[in-house]
Amino acid sequence: MLVLLVGGFGFLSWWSWATKPYAPTGNREKVTIAPGTTADQLGGELQQRHLIRSAWVFRWLAKSREANFKLYVGDYKLAPTMSPDEIINELLNGPELTGISHVTIPEGYNTEQIISLLVQKGIGSQEEFTKVITDDTFSYPFLQGAPKGIHHLEGYLFPDTYYIDLKAKPHAVIDMFLQQFAKELTPEVQKQLVSKKLSISDWVTLGSLIEKEAVKATDRPLIASVLMNRLKINQPLQVDATIQFILGTPKPKLYNKDLQIPSPYNTYLHQGLPPGPIANPGDASLQAALHPAQTDFLYYVAKKDGYHAFAKTYAEHLRNIKLYQ
Repeated sequence: MLVLLVGGFGFLSWWSWATKPYAPTGNREKVTIAPGTTADQLGGELQQRHLIRSAWVFRWLAKSREANFKLYVGDYKLAPTMSPDEIINELLNGPELTGISHVTIPEGYNTEQIISLLVQKGIGSQEEFTKVITDDTFSYPFLQGAPKGIHHLEGYLFPDTYYIDLKAKPHAVIDMFLQQFAKELTPEVQKQLVSKKLSISDWVTLGSLIEKEAVKATDRPLIASVLMNRLKINQPLQVDATIQFILGTPKPKLYNKDLQIPSPYNTYLHQGLPPGPIANPGDASLQAALHPAQTDFLYYVAKKDGYHAFAKTYAEHLRNIKLYQ
């Protein structure tokens, strides 16, 4: 037992050391992946070049992510300050191409956050993107009736990873996001929207509420069911994320005075859906809006682990609040 304990402690200590960056300082250097390169070969090269501490750990981490891990041929800029996990994430993003930036838009980002991300990546300016979104015309039927202003395209700037030419015009970049959203409107999705009597705007708005409220994937269809159940009985949705949207700068905690802010987006004061999406939802949240769980739940409260506790009655909901908050 003593040998096992000492050995186990020794392995854990070594593992902790091996999964850290090779060095606290160091510049990025070019690493070229040639056709046919394997993760084993790459791990050996990275160790020899003092970019990682252990080729074995690199190979193990790559193997543990086998479903996603691919070696894309091309040039990468890697540094000894990157952990093996960070290096693998870089490889998953694909190679650095001259004059091309790969931009990943996270699910749930709003328009302002997307503009800020693009500007950080060296693509256009905040003024240019703001002007394109508020003033330019995009001939997509799903944009008919969208609110005016900076949130005109909210919900339709589809979260994904894009390879964008640094010289691309802001209009073309925004159009790229809209084209990607248009691919979500498959014939099957359109058929389901008709059967559920949902407009595209309502669908995307629901998806955005789910995106901002759900932390865990399994909660998405349950939160969707609460929203749909409340809509059916004309009960205000009372979604905190809509208040955060009104505030612009999210608060760690909302107070009663925040719930009284006069705005059509305030789902505490107004029944039904807000005038438009409050963020740009990903595919999973859009699918949850189409396929809510079949429940009688009308309430939910966030737990400390990121999941939610659901309730059918207000009395149950109050008990959950005492238990989890």
